[in-house]
Amino acid sequence: MSSKFQATISSDSVVIDIVEPHPNFSKIVQSVLTQIVKQKNLDQLREYGGVEGLASSLKTNLKHGINGDVEDILRRKEAFGSNTYPRPPRKKLFDFVLEALRKPTSLIILACATVSLGLEIKQHGLKKGWQNRRFIKLSEVSNNIQVDVLRNGGEQKVDRSEIVVGDVVCLNNGDQVPADGLFISGHSLLVDESSMTAEINPVEVDLSHNHNNPFLFADTKVTSGNGRMLVISVGMNTTLGEIITISIDSNEHTPLKYKLNKLTSSTGKVVLSVTFLVQVVLLIRYFTGNQKDMNGNAEYNGSKTKAYDILNSVFDIIAAPVTILVNAIQGGLPVAATLSVAHSMKRMMSDHAMVGKLSACETMGFATTICTDKTGTLTLNQMKVTTFWLGQDFIEKKGISSVATSVVELLHHGIGLNTTGSVIMSASGSEFEFSGSPTEKAILSWAVSELNLDMEGLKQSGEILHVEAFNSTKKRSGVLMRNGEQNTMNLHIKGGAEMVLAMCSNYYDVSGAIKVLDDDERKIFDGIIQGMAASSLRCIAFAHKQVPEEENEEGKNQIEEKCLTLLGLVGLMDACRPGVKEAVLEFQYAGVNVKMVTGDNIFTARAIATECGILKPNQDMESGAVVLGEQFRNYTPEERMEKVNNISVMARASPLDKLLMVQCLKQKDHVVAVIGDGTNDAPALKEADIGLSMGQGTEEAKECSDIVILDDSFRSVATVLRWGRCVCTNVQKFIQLQLTLTVATLAINSVVSVSTGEVPLSAVELVWVNLIISTSAALPLATEKPTKELMENPPVGRTKQLITNVMWRNLLCQALYQTTVLLTLQFKGEAIFKVSANVNYTLILNVLTLCQVFHVIFLWKLENKNVFEGILKNHLFLVIIGVTIAVQVVVVEFLKKVAGTERLNWWQWGVCVGFASVSWAIGAMVEDRKVTGEA
Repeated sequence: MSSKFQATISSDSVVIDIVEPHPNFSKIVQSVLTQIVKQKNLDQLREYGGVEGLASSLKTNLKHGINGDVEDILRRKEAFGSNTYPRPPRKKLFDFVLEALRKPTSLIILACATVSLGLEIKQHGLKKGWQNRRFIKLSEVSNNIQVDVLRNGGEQKVDRSEIVVGDVVCLNNGDQVPADGLFISGHSLLVDESSMTAEINPVEVDLSHNHNNPFLFADTKVTSGNGRMLVISVGMNTTLGEIITISIDSNEHTPLKYKLNKLTSSTGKVVLSVTFLVQVVLLIRYFTGNQKDMNGNAEYNGSKTKAYDILNSVFDIIAAPVTILVNAIQGGLPVAATLSVAHSMKRMMSDHAMVGKLSACETMGFATTICTDKTGTLTLNQMKVTTFWLGQDFIEKKGISSVATSVVELLHHGIGLNTTGSVIMSASGSEFEFSGSPTEKAILSWAVSELNLDMEGLKQSGEILHVEAFNSTKKRSGVLMRNGEQNTMNLHIKGGAEMVLAMCSNYYDVSGAIKVLDDDERKIFDGIIQGMAASSLRCIAFAHKQVPEEENEEGKNQIEEKCLTLLGLVGLMDACRPGVKEAVLEFQYAGVNVKMVTGDNIFTARAIATECGILKPNQDMESGAVVLGEQFRNYTPEERMEKVNNISVMARASPLDKLLMVQCLKQKDHVVAVIGDGTNDAPALKEADIGLSMGQGTEEAKECSDIVILDDSFRSVATVLRWGRCVCTNVQKFIQLQLTLTVATLAINSVVSVSTGEVPLSAVELVWVNLIISTSAALPLATEKPTKELMENPPVGRTKQLITNVMWRNLLCQALYQTTVLLTLQFKGEAIFKVSANVNYTLILNVLTLCQVFHVIFLWKLENKNVFEGILKNHLFLVIIGVTIAVQVVVVEFLKKVAGTERLNWWQWGVCVGFASVSWAIGAMVEDRKVTGEA
């Protein structure tokens, strides 16, 4: 098998890859090593001579490890790679510049700036100024895990990243497996593979005939025992590496950015069209002699006009539309969105949500579907015994005293000796501390508190002769022990209720009497077990058998596991996290669909989903609400797309099943959030529009997530949704304000330019008004807190328009009013108010500015009729509005030379405020229609 040819077998075809072995390891290639562990291929392992044969091919001494010198490590890294995983590339400043230049808005602004700069240089000489923005770069610090390895005959600690193929790794209870490998030797090695497979039961790793499972996977955790492992795959060649490969960032635009880009692009097209038309009209006016100078004479008189004068006039004509263009570009929208997102991110930190990607805050507001894992996400991953059956009798918590002493003693032995957990008295001596898997800790805690189990006394009275560790196939564990007091040998079995019940021929009742387990009795017990499963309980059975001495001859390792007597049944519940049901109801109330996607069995998944409110009691597999991962996987693409919306629970889901569901939902235009905490969730977390992981989750899950829920509370996810909705609403408010100003000023400048050839609002004034919008509007609107009303509206999603009909109605009415007032002032203001041209110009600028300030106050509480409700409590809002008005007063009253304004008297200020305040009445009338249900 050291050939250069290697067959890769898939369900569809056989692909032959030509692989050249490394000169230093000519008997083996990495692809074969990867395939052996990934597919748990025992036949292929035997072809290479088992673990010993592979170790020989890798030039590894199983007792002393590898040589471990610098040259040996380099050769192994060159042949098989390093034990590292790629991190997402960090963007540099140049990348952001290129990204910005791809946007039409940025190109328009750049072109306008170039033209404007040329005109200014031509008219006023060379002036220069520079503006820069600083970007904050967040860096991650990852601590390397220290691993015990055998090298050159001695045990030493090395960083996980320095592990190489051929290393012999020493594993102990609590260690994380650093790479893919094969079991060499050890004792009772149990590994928690839930981070990879979502299976909560630990898996026994052994080379014995009964448990031929020597395969170990990177990122799994040793829960019991110890052992040594031969490393055969590292880094991206591991099973974990394959999951990380699937989890490559797609660098996709968020729904909000997409909608904003679409909006600014549409606005830009309209503005360009208007600009072009205005230029055409102005050029026609000029060359037809309709453009007059200050003395009332035509500026163009055919051949009598000098070329220099024609050139100057054409430049002036170009300058007017450029002013319109600069004014209408929606440059403030990205600023407002960024401010709102940044503020939300900061506030989410105080609400126990750490945001890793800024865009996740805004995207969460568009979420239409949430796919969540069960264990550790919806549930606490803390098992607790809630039900106890002895025989066919349900035993209440206070009913243990009615159970025969002999049965209680047998339960003590069956629980206290047949376990991989332990019970330790705390340092204070007032309570016990339990260790082991969640199941073991739950059973031990129950036995100590309810059955008065004394572990220390039990170990002294009993001697363990043989241990049969838990096996994931048989789903049970066993122990053969000698009772010192009675001088008898007893076999105790513990495991899945269905498995253990099948091994029993008798059962104990409450009085301690042994009864025959016939077919009728067995049906009763089957009903008890199914009833517990339907109540989301995990059912564990205990059985006992007294073993004659002749059945335990020396050297006999296999004990006959039949004709046992059933001791009892316990039901364990992984309780839902506090507030989960309320959070699910809040999501559903907000129009967000919640789906559970879990690796657990279908009975537990259905029961937990019903308890959490994800599944209604009458929903089942026949309705299509509950499916198995294998079913979903085997659907045709058309069937998946047809049924995915109706699915509420997917059980026995593999990592690829979860990924497939997310992809189908996104194809149906859902904005998908995924919540998980295991490595098996990583592909789905990365593929989702928003990935959320729990603080207790694996590093790989956190790495693929956009948001980490630090307090592990599902209710915090609802808080994140509220903040996301708040960002979306704040941006919508700013859009109304920005577009109102754009439509109004575009209309004013276009009408006046075409009719008079002059621009009433210059670039300087428009920049000032836009600056007012970016400060007095962006800051208070961006920092508004989420309200309960936000959750009453359906999500915007991926397809709905960001600007609703009500928004269009409001902004068009406001823009029409502002345009009417300002055009009236432009053409009739001097006559109506009997003021000079400079004072009239000041009135126009002042009314335009104050209209935006009053519009901000109205939009601040858009969902309430009373715009002043709570306004006195928002100090930031009051300060910003106050400062804005104060600065406007300074500009009007004291900056005549800079702004070209004239002082206004009290009556004129009153007129300006009066015009501006009418915007409240207009907004109230428009929003009243919203209340009555008109769209």
